[in-house]
Amino acid sequence: MSTIIPPPRPNRPVYLDNQATTRCDPRVLAVMLPWFSEHYGNPHSVEHVMGTEAESAAEEARGHVAALIGAEAREVVFTSGATESNNIAIKGAARHALRSGSDRRRVITVATEHKCVLESVADLQQEGFEAIFLQVRSDGLLDPDVLRDALVVPTLLVSVMTVNNEIGVVQDIPTLAAIAKAAGALFHTDAAQGVGKVPIDVTAWKVDLLSLSGHKIYGPKGVGALYVRRRPRVRLVPLFSGGGQERGLRSGTLPAPLAIGLGEACRLALAEMAEEATRIAALRARLLDRLHTALPEVRVNANMEARIPGNLNLTFPAVTAAELMARVPDLCVSTGSACSSAEIEPSYVLSALGLPPEEAARSLRIGIGRFTSPADIDFAANALAAAHAGMPTPAVGALPGAFPGA
Repeated sequence: MSTIIPPPRPNRPVYLDNQATTRCDPRVLAVMLPWFSEHYGNPHSVEHVMGTEAESAAEEARGHVAALIGAEAREVVFTSGATESNNIAIKGAARHALRSGSDRRRVITVATEHKCVLESVADLQQEGFEAIFLQVRSDGLLDPDVLRDALVVPTLLVSVMTVNNEIGVVQDIPTLAAIAKAAGALFHTDAAQGVGKVPIDVTAWKVDLLSLSGHKIYGPKGVGALYVRRRPRVRLVPLFSGGGQERGLRSGTLPAPLAIGLGEACRLALAEMAEEATRIAALRARLLDRLHTALPEVRVNANMEARIPGNLNLTFPAVTAAELMARVPDLCVSTGSACSSAEIEPSYVLSALGLPPEEAARSLRIGIGRFTSPADIDFAANALAAAHAGMPTPAVGALPGAFPGA
């Protein structure tokens, strides 16, 4: 083991939790601001110029969202985020099938999905549907044959996330969607962690429904979108009753500034995704190399190849994740899903991979993003190694690195 040098303490936290949320890109914020103050018309008030200006800007944003995922603009429905999108997709499809007289009652998902998908599918059991939760392999990926076997029973809907929010693995959505479609089932994917990080083409993939969220791609919190295929048309029962906005699927006044911010975030992601992925992958390799040098027994959880560039989920050899984070308060990482952070039991995702509770308790999720610098990476590696060795972090020193482009 190499000599560990305690890192200097930064004058602001080093943020490596980009799967939980991302910093709103300053370019996105600049585009949004005028729509809060100067151009504040209701996009549904098309009788006057301020309303039509807001409507036009929101529709342009809808086009940017559609372009990022290979859809038509009219297939994009604005929502409050991926949680709402997932609920509309899963419950809306099931309830429409029930109302239309379909005898299909099976809904299939995966045990490692985000809680909002797992709970949505579980909720449907109270309405007479059969919920199936498929297990993944130890690498975090769903075996296509497992899905085929589950589809022997006529199935209404299959929901498999594009990228896992804890372990970062990328499922083979085109293959899984094709299997589901061949069995006559609708296919939905929660792509909140995949959009803007891996190329997505809903047309080529033949998915029926796709969910995304603004704050995962350097956009604002409180806005997301649901892709709903037009041909062949996918029909959903809305969750909300109201004025019929968003083609009747999501009533309520459209938050124009947020929608415009989401559109700009998608536009930037489409333009910069390839270059950004290369840079972030290099930073991840730098971090992993430094950690393995200091702590050779650190282990990466789940598949390393089929993985977004910015994710690492690591099990440390001897110290719990909670202890590590307590020893390095200036490093922002997490033990798993931010939506489950109040829970003290081991991550259900890591448990599904076969990790025993004591190993899951020693596991950290690290999320590298657009505004991560090489100096941030070096601080994180040194700080985690020092914390694992029980060495204190000095309270002096300057911030390592600055936000690029800030």
